[in-house]
Amino acid sequence: MMSRYKAVLFDLDGTIMDTSEGILMSIKEAADMLGLPELEPEVLRTFIGPPIEWSFEDKYGIHGDDLKKAAATFRDRYSNHNLLHAKPYEGIFDLFRKLRENGIGTAIATYKKQDYTMKLLKNFGVDQMVDVIYGSDYEGKLKKSDIIELCIKDLGVTKDEVLMVGDSKHDAMGAKALGVDFAGVSFGFGFEVQDDINEYDHVIYVDKAMDLYDFIVE
Repeated sequence: MMSRYKAVLFDLDGTIMDTSEGILMSIKEAADMLGLPELEPEVLRTFIGPPIEWSFEDKYGIHGDDLKKAAATFRDRYSNHNLLHAKPYEGIFDLFRKLRENGIGTAIATYKKQDYTMKLLKNFGVDQMVDVIYGSDYEGKLKKSDIIELCIKDLGVTKDEVLMVGDSKHDAMGAKALGVDFAGVSFGFGFEVQDDINEYDHVIYVDKAMDLYDFIVE
């Protein structure tokens, strides 16, 4: 069998796992503790994926010390109480296994903080299924393209040998910034219908994890 790529990179939230329950619980708890107004469900869902500071600043209009306090409160609730409220998507573990069987490298490239990422992936055994794992730095200075580039370097492949898989514009834009092919999934939080992804460059849009395998391995 021939493969289109030597390595496949995956976002985490909304691509590997449905982490919405733990994230949304933590946002609501943090907002309540800080006296912030309750947001509509569709607005809350936009918090999933980007750095939490971006979302609190954008949706609540807070800055400076208030923003730092909100982010710290969220992180405490999420890391210490709600992190493991997550569910792997159907077929994703089978996809990891099949890619490894075919000698295709794999990596996790996520905006989720590195410590959260490792704790979550170890709990579900994903750290044993992939070759490289990179999350965001605690200061949130790394862009998505920076995280993708770190994965590519560790995998020892070139950018044209890589496919980035994700569920949001952040994944698509990070891949485009590096000239990396992008595949979108419909089962996450950002590309729920075809129109959502059409404004971003992509080589395929799939409804199931194993559909990616059929595209990658010919």
